Amino acid sequence: MSGEPITILLVEDNQDHAELVIRGLESNRVANRIVHVEDGESALDYMFQRGRFAAPDAAPRPHLILLDLRLPRVDGLEVLKTLKSHGETKRIPVVVLTTSDAERDVAMAYERHANSYLVKPVNFVKFMELTKELGFYWFAWNKGPQGS
Repeated sequence: MSGEPITILLVEDNQDHAELVIRGLESNRVANRIVHVEDGESALDYMFQRGRFAAPDAAPRPHLILLDLRLPRVDGLEVLKTLKSHGETKRIPVVVLTTSDAERDVAMAYERHANSYLVKPVNFVKFMELTKELGFYWFAWNKGPQGS
């Protein structure tokens, strides 16, 4: 990552789940900045610098997006489809992080070009392990294209 600050956009409407993800990422020093939004419309506003995120410094490009599927206002699958269909956002890795293990949801997420699909563990220790491994994979092991 060439020493630049790492930003993660967390799109999660469940405050308890968001706190667990943030705590896990922070305790493993995965990101310098974690931006949390609670619905799909806010995620799109952030990514396309609209509304409250219109100021240039209000919405730095994330290096990774963690996206729940069941979101108010705009569904997670629609957010994914929108992000992956725009040249300026399609290369940003999107990891679906959800409670659904339904095959239909998995298939739809990959059809819309999700980079990964993870089911949130119910066990606290397993959840913390997941966030640790997630950070190591995307920021230490994974190689992305230049400029993403």
